[in-house]
Amino acid sequence: MASLKDLKNRIASVKATQKITKAMKMVAAAKLRRAQDAAEAGRPYAERMATVLGNLAAGFEGRDDAPKLMTGTGQDQTHLLLVCTAERGLCGGFNSSIARLAREHADKLLAEGKTVKIVTVGKKGYDALKRGYNQHIVENIELRGLKSIEYGDVKHIADLVMEMFYDEKFDVCTLFYAQFQSVISQVPTAKQLIPAQFDAGDDADNGSSEDALYEYEPGEQEILETLLPRNIGIQIFSAILENGASEQGARMAAMDNATRNAGEMIDKLTTTYNRQRQAQITTELIEIIAGAEAL
Repeated sequence: MASLKDLKNRIASVKATQKITKAMKMVAAAKLRRAQDAAEAGRPYAERMATVLGNLAAGFEGRDDAPKLMTGTGQDQTHLLLVCTAERGLCGGFNSSIARLAREHADKLLAEGKTVKIVTVGKKGYDALKRGYNQHIVENIELRGLKSIEYGDVKHIADLVMEMFYDEKFDVCTLFYAQFQSVISQVPTAKQLIPAQFDAGDDADNGSSEDALYEYEPGEQEILETLLPRNIGIQIFSAILENGASEQGARMAAMDNATRNAGEMIDKLTTTYNRQRQAQITTELIEIIAGAEAL
């Protein structure tokens, strides 16, 4: 059984930890508002970009002159997994859930005899995947030190993906990230970037594009060749913004749980300390009384 001094030191240690977790929760809450605003502000642009490209791409289905980013290489042998996670931990299962989804996808492809290449964005994703997939990781990109993410900060990631594609180093590229829904809900998501996939029915559901006719200047193919590479960067940028909000939400929830758990541990340790101290006082009183009666 631990001594009173050990229990007292343990209580002081847990109280110090509780102060840290409470402070981290408050910091995460402050950062969450900005990150959530950034993620929500980026969604309409990415969605409208996908809608426009979807409408354009619908007219190129089955055509020989369709852009390569739409049709791909014509093969399905080599897959590139672009796994986006956080640079720091202490955010619950945020990083592990994204890495788990990427591992499941990689294992499925490997079981089918496919070649898998992995590019990680974020230190935690690299740490989680290097243990079993180190031979498949071709690049690790860190964004540590950036207080806020701008499009220019992630454009080099899109440039790397485009360079690898045009060098025919992969056939299919899939992006992994966590979509932010709320403080307690971040959904691990896999999105295929190359060949590009679009849902051209978004506006049709609202009845706005079903009968609409568009005239494009310059031609549709020139617009696609310009917008498709930019869309790759926009989708990656949007995913990293979603990750930023998801990370802060997950950290806020994790630190709140840690603070409550520390409080419960302090209560249990305090109860144990008081009982043991009371037992020690009782023992000392019995010894004093016994000694007095002996005299």
